[in-house]
Amino acid sequence: MPSADSTTPANAVPSSLIGMQVEGVEGESWPSAPFGSLRFWDNGTAWSQIELQKGEFKWDNLDHAVANAEAKGMTDILEVLGTTPTWAASKVSKGEYPPTPGAASVPKDLADWDAWVTAVVTKYKGRITSYEIWNEANLKMFFNGKPEQLAEMTKRAYDIIKAIDPEAKVIAASPALRLKSSVDRFVPAYLGALAKLGWPVDALSIHTYPDATGDPAARGLLIKGVKELITAAGAPATLELWDTELNYGLAGLNLPKTDITGAKAAGFIVRTYIDDLRYGVNRSYWYIWTQTPKDWLGIQAYPGSEAEQGFFALDNWVTGASYDGCTENGNAVTCNFSKAGAKWIVAWAETGTAQYTAPEGTQLVCDPLANCTETAAGTGITLTEVPVRVYLQQ
Repeated sequence: MPSADSTTPANAVPSSLIGMQVEGVEGESWPSAPFGSLRFWDNGTAWSQIELQKGEFKWDNLDHAVANAEAKGMTDILEVLGTTPTWAASKVSKGEYPPTPGAASVPKDLADWDAWVTAVVTKYKGRITSYEIWNEANLKMFFNGKPEQLAEMTKRAYDIIKAIDPEAKVIAASPALRLKSSVDRFVPAYLGALAKLGWPVDALSIHTYPDATGDPAARGLLIKGVKELITAAGAPATLELWDTELNYGLAGLNLPKTDITGAKAAGFIVRTYIDDLRYGVNRSYWYIWTQTPKDWLGIQAYPGSEAEQGFFALDNWVTGASYDGCTENGNAVTCNFSKAGAKWIVAWAETGTAQYTAPEGTQLVCDPLANCTETAAGTGITLTEVPVRVYLQQ
């Protein structure tokens, strides 16, 4: 992970912008790529996987995951509080996830939810720094209750967390944005219920998987759409917005998976996090770092992958630098960064290609895989969906 130094500007892009989920983190797995914040999901660390019987906690996976993160120097950890154990469930449905009967249910007694939140926050006070209420709560396989019920659970969790660990952040339940009908059904109602309860969260949460053919431009449209809903609900401007899970090319909505490889994979990762700066997303957690490729992922992030190089490019191009804004000129996007007297531009075509003239001071143009070309000012460049870094003379 990058560390601050004397050349880091006061308004530097924080490493926490670049989040990760890690397969096997509970078993000492760790990415070779740099990142600054960590989310636990699919690690056996949810409520239904810990409190197997009322009052009996199997903390092993969460203990090991936290200890592994701390040993690697990670100090920004997000735990997802849902899902419901079978013994506490008010309803059992088919196809729930995790595959624990009742996992998607509202607890039949919210006192059990209170006790769980109290137990986990007390045990990990000062070590787990953020708590997300629920995962993809607009999808029935993850949550089959009403938005108003989840808002009440959010408020109860917020009060407990802030009483035990005031520094910990509370993150609202996330919706998956790729299915518009479920967004329309759930998100306005959940936001409206949170508004009535005084917005008992520090950040709102989204998941921005586009459909299987979607790219960062499609993700940007999802972000803009949900921000309209957030504004309409009257959310305070002080609330952060976190994208707690994303990738590209995943199958679904009657589309097969799309494999995204090469410089395109690295470039989509770079664009994702610079788009966060453009659109006011405070951090995003990539799903998922693995040790070997996975059939369902469009972009594979593992040791030696092109995606790994995308994260190294981010560490070099973005983290710790001052973000000085982006400009859209037709289909061309140019974003300005500076650090320690050096200035550079990251440029790409939002879709397809765009023509761009190298600005005054241009010396070198590099892609996220570190393929570089000496380039003089005034040179015409055909931008593609893969971003390039334009190095300028100091």
